[in-house]
Amino acid sequence: MCVWEQTMSGSPAVVMRLVASAYTVAEKAGAIVRKVLHSGELGIVEKTGANDLQTLADRLAQQSICASLYRRFPKITIIGEEDLPAEEIKEDLIENGHSEEILQKTCPAEYSGLKEEELVVWVDPLDGTKEYTEGLLDNVTVLIGIAYEGKAIAGVINQPFYNYQLGSGAELGRTMWGMPGLGAFGFTLKEAPGDRRIITTTRSHSNKVVTECVDAMEPHEVIKVGGAGNKIIQLVEGRASAYVFASLGCKKWDTCAPEAILTAVGGKLTDMHGNAYRYDANVKHMNSAGVLATLRNHEYYVSRVPQSVRQALKTD
Repeated sequence: MCVWEQTMSGSPAVVMRLVASAYTVAEKAGAIVRKVLHSGELGIVEKTGANDLQTLADRLAQQSICASLYRRFPKITIIGEEDLPAEEIKEDLIENGHSEEILQKTCPAEYSGLKEEELVVWVDPLDGTKEYTEGLLDNVTVLIGIAYEGKAIAGVINQPFYNYQLGSGAELGRTMWGMPGLGAFGFTLKEAPGDRRIITTTRSHSNKVVTECVDAMEPHEVIKVGGAGNKIIQLVEGRASAYVFASLGCKKWDTCAPEAILTAVGGKLTDMHGNAYRYDANVKHMNSAGVLATLRNHEYYVSRVPQSVRQALKTD
């Protein structure tokens, strides 16, 4: 009997099997994203405008992720960014592997008895699509977040083009994952300098309120980059102190996986009022009260949000 079918007490918990699968599925999606770029045929379409794009890579990566996870875990709920027609998925898009290393980890006791049907998976097959089309490849991530009872309890982030600046000889891509109560893996945790407030924010969705809120943090430096996943990576690798985005625009599939990884290392992601977002299957997809994320000192940054910004961004 294979490990996936074991029901004896020694078999891995369902959520650990799901994370182990999501790890290799995210790697497969990252490979698809690279392959489409190298083909030169991006197949770009505008969804709601020039800053909201979809490419062939978004479509194929989401098909691959959803079909691969549903094959193994037919009772989970998956919510993906792309609204795609139901169609037969080519077998070469299916990833059947899993990370043995993740299966060896001990599942936090509070999650060890979870059932498939209790889990909601939030998928952004290509976070940073605009940057992908512009060649800003280090901004691009694949995000697979897992939620239970509205909380982000595990996340996988693949960076398909990690190391791309090193040239043709470099091995491209890396995958990080995390689970609150267990830890985060695939990167080296580093804190930003304690004496500097370095804010990371949007590069393509700015407006007056976004700028006003960033300025209120009295930053020593502002880093404008694309992709929610990429901004959380800035936090956990010590390049930024806070991710501040006082606007509509971010969705649950942008924040579920990053929030799980950030929480796993002691960080926090909330709306601009300091309230947690929920990731139940029936919630609205928009993070309508903005996003504020930090590795440390979250309450300080919440306290700096101007009243005018709070009023502009209503809580759900």
